[in-house]
Amino acid sequence: MQNIQKIFSAQKENRWKISQSTAQERIKKLKRIREAIFKNQEEIQKAIYADYRKNPGETDLTEIYPTISELNHTISHLTRWMKPQKVKTPLTLFGTKSEIHYEAKGIVLILSPWNYPFQLLMAPLIAAIAAGNCAILKPSSKTAHTSAFLKKFISQLFDENEIALIEGNSEIADQLLTLPFDHIFFTGSPRIGKKVMEEASKNLTPVTLELGGKSPVVIDQTADIKKAAERILWGKFINAGQTCVAPDYVLIHENRVEDFVKEAISVIESRYGEKSKQADSPNFCRLVSDGALKTLKRLLDESVQKGATLAYGGQSNQDTRFLSPTLLTHVTNDSPIMREEIFGPILPLIAYRSLDDALSIIQKRDKPLALYIFSKDSNTVDYILKNTSAGGSCVNSLIIHLANPDLPFGGVGYSGMGNYHGFFGFRTFSHERAVLHQRCLDTLKMFYPPYTPKVRRIINLATKWL
Repeated sequence: MQNIQKIFSAQKENRWKISQSTAQERIKKLKRIREAIFKNQEEIQKAIYADYRKNPGETDLTEIYPTISELNHTISHLTRWMKPQKVKTPLTLFGTKSEIHYEAKGIVLILSPWNYPFQLLMAPLIAAIAAGNCAILKPSSKTAHTSAFLKKFISQLFDENEIALIEGNSEIADQLLTLPFDHIFFTGSPRIGKKVMEEASKNLTPVTLELGGKSPVVIDQTADIKKAAERILWGKFINAGQTCVAPDYVLIHENRVEDFVKEAISVIESRYGEKSKQADSPNFCRLVSDGALKTLKRLLDESVQKGATLAYGGQSNQDTRFLSPTLLTHVTNDSPIMREEIFGPILPLIAYRSLDDALSIIQKRDKPLALYIFSKDSNTVDYILKNTSAGGSCVNSLIIHLANPDLPFGGVGYSGMGNYHGFFGFRTFSHERAVLHQRCLDTLKMFYPPYTPKVRRIINLATKWL
């Protein structure tokens, strides 16, 4: 704790200097990060492979590309974001000028998860730097190789009195949460998110919580099943399903289940090989831990025992933390696999007869981080969007809403609070300070006491007409 307190104190002394940095100074830091990523691209791939056996191509697509995209967008727009934003002046305040100034919050804590250990630490850090903050970073201890790389990577780019990365287990995170940060950004499970929010409340520290939940897919009778299978299975099985916005379960019209399963099996085998060879596939990621595999196998077995059908997959290897791409049919809302977010390569299918039956399942659950719709009927799409709530949605696609930096990314309710990406990240780590300038003309003096009949008439006129 002594070292943590020392770093925090050093950043506290330095935060005013950092917060007053210019747009060009901040852009220079972001360009330095970008250059370092390209220089260390192979090292990033190796570190993540050591933790997951993830194919370098998938690492480039899901870790490096989103980070570089975020950097490029921020570098291009930061100068404009930092300018004071002029706002309109009401007639009663004639003679004044009003603006919103974006000022740095100060010292922020970023607690990043294990599932995308590089990208989900770097993306909020980019926003924090853009907004002019100092930051302390705490990556997950579950991805030890990537955390060790990040420690070296950050220390070569920044002094600890500006940006510091602290490794360690949950006890280190607990110690960090006792400090009076100006903002805490947490990505992880709702269970830990509640703890972060509770600890933050002791210092009245604002929080951004990027959580998860069971993100549904709705497939209606009009959907293109081939395209739906291709896109859903891509989103489900990248990172072996360990993605916060992965499709967690599919609500599919009962007339389309058989066709979907047939297409899904074809897609799986074209990407990862025949069932007997998938354990050796270089294109399929492994689970993060032995515990994750045991939990998923237990849920799978219990669900089959309770009536679900193993339509495909289910093979596992404890030594390599492998669980094959798996499809479950005849799943009900009460199946064990539907209790909590799966976070693994198991895709349950729930058949429905009427759309309202499907929406009722979604409405009775906690609000998800994402909701996906596959339909050719625009009226159906609008109906689903109006009768559900989610952090974000895609129509006839999935996950790629994250790739648009002009869209906010974040949860709602149980799936989180606050958002980021692009300007929304800059705003998250900034305080929007209201600034009003009084000019020579002062209309306010018309309302000063004593409240004579004349003053009262002016107040009444302003109340009714201005």
